[in-house]
Amino acid sequence: MTGQGGSREAVARALDALGTGAFLTDPRGCIVGVNRRGEQLLARPASGLLGQDAHDLLHRNSRGESVPRSQCRLRACILAGRTEQGADEWLERGDGTLLPVAWLATPCDIDVRPSITLVLFHSAGLAERPEQQLLCGGRLSDLQRLALLAETTTLLTSTLDINEALHRLIGLLLPRLADWAVIDLISEEDEVLRFAVAHAEGGTVVFREDLQGPMPPVPMESSMPLSRALRGVASSRIGPETYQGRSDSGIAVEQRRLFEVTGMHSAVVVPIPSLRDVDVLGAITLGRADQPEQYTSTDVALLEDIARRAGLSLENARLYQRQRKVAETMQRHLLPHLPHVAGLGMTVRYLPAPDASQVGGDWYDAFTLTDGATAVAIGDVVGHDLDAAAGMAQLRNMLRAYALSQQEPPSKIVEWLDHAILHIAEVSMATLIFARMTVNEAGQCELSWTNAGHPPPLLVSHEGLAQYLTEGHGILLGVAPDRVRPDATVQLPPGATLILYTDGLIESPGHSLDEGLNRLRRHAAALAHRPLETFTDQLLARARPPDNDDDVALLAMRVPGSCARGAPPSLPGAPGPT
Repeated sequence: MTGQGGSREAVARALDALGTGAFLTDPRGCIVGVNRRGEQLLARPASGLLGQDAHDLLHRNSRGESVPRSQCRLRACILAGRTEQGADEWLERGDGTLLPVAWLATPCDIDVRPSITLVLFHSAGLAERPEQQLLCGGRLSDLQRLALLAETTTLLTSTLDINEALHRLIGLLLPRLADWAVIDLISEEDEVLRFAVAHAEGGTVVFREDLQGPMPPVPMESSMPLSRALRGVASSRIGPETYQGRSDSGIAVEQRRLFEVTGMHSAVVVPIPSLRDVDVLGAITLGRADQPEQYTSTDVALLEDIARRAGLSLENARLYQRQRKVAETMQRHLLPHLPHVAGLGMTVRYLPAPDASQVGGDWYDAFTLTDGATAVAIGDVVGHDLDAAAGMAQLRNMLRAYALSQQEPPSKIVEWLDHAILHIAEVSMATLIFARMTVNEAGQCELSWTNAGHPPPLLVSHEGLAQYLTEGHGILLGVAPDRVRPDATVQLPPGATLILYTDGLIESPGHSLDEGLNRLRRHAAALAHRPLETFTDQLLARARPPDNDDDVALLAMRVPGSCARGAPPSLPGAPGPT
């Protein structure tokens, strides 16, 4: 249980007094409390439940397979904070059996922590092992065949991660259609990888890493079944006798070894086709060692249908990964290298939006001004497309030009930029912080800045005192270019850390902006004693909301322990950001 003192004990007693299973979840669906009856019904100790995502850990279908999050009514009502009840659900117990349950979930307000959901559940039948129904192709009705293909489509199209998609496919096929499943993939460089060799053992799927890995090339003249499938020629029903003769290639040697190790007596291999008829993405092999049935031509036709769906999923996943790589590469090339300032620690992190099609407008910059001061900036151009990325680059370059050519306060530089933005077609509105870091006559480091509608900088002392620099705040760029902008100045304590960031680090659809700012401040204060690189990595990992769908730029600077009198030294070139 969570909470403090009497509240914690009172909640624990109240839960244990219930005559049914009960657990508490936080707003994300993670279990934060469970009663003794719940432990008994789930055959799991509290230590194995607390902190775990209730859906991921427990929710299964009648075959013991994970249920997609989008199909979970219990999770939906927890996230929405509403009361709901349901039945005909299955929870996986600690011993691997499935418990059919009926449940009621409702939000409740207790002293332990806010936004808690209470889930009550009771057994709706006896716990039993997951269904191990053997769906042999020769005995499948047309309705069963269609149902299996529909389930394949649902599983494969619900993710754009290649590894996840193929592992889901294996979980669907084993043990229903086979004891063994083998997936071979052809890379874009025409290399063959034995991606997975999986075996159904006692209701679980075990991957044989010793049989996985790189494979010999595909021989163009080989008549052996796997070689033909990897060339897209044909599907085949095969057995151990297929590879008893003289091997005509390295792939045939690997196939003979596969049959010897697995003990398969009957197998079928089919190509994984691509959307383009001339290409093949790989091959799927299903085999039976413990199941006595031989594969039939009907099984081959069924697996070919499954392989076509797998090919579509693989093609989409590869296209997504290529798009994401292009977007990330473009974004990183548009962002500048950091300068080197003697004594001043400076590091940056950039994370692109999860959607590969979104090339964000988040940007940062740091450079030496003509008077020796250090200039830093961070901003965000409205939009998530190539126009936003192009506008971001133009905006950053114009800011550099104004700052380097004119020795003016930050507010004046940004006022000129605000007028110039009217003539940049790709930028309608943008936010920005532009700052100068100098050393005053007393030898103290000073920061002067102006803020154009951007989240405020965060200053964290070496002792862990954290405060937002809310002064110098004005409206965002592109709204009122004739408005005078304010400046603000603050002394930076020795050893302090200054954090500039974009809104992707604090914004979350399920929480207010104040909550995001408080979360960032607390984590930054807790990490104040860490080295700057570790500080930045941990802050990004801890503070970024898990449901964030925006790109994030984070620029952190560590003030030296003492500032020498005079301006900072000039900035020679330095390697780019990590």
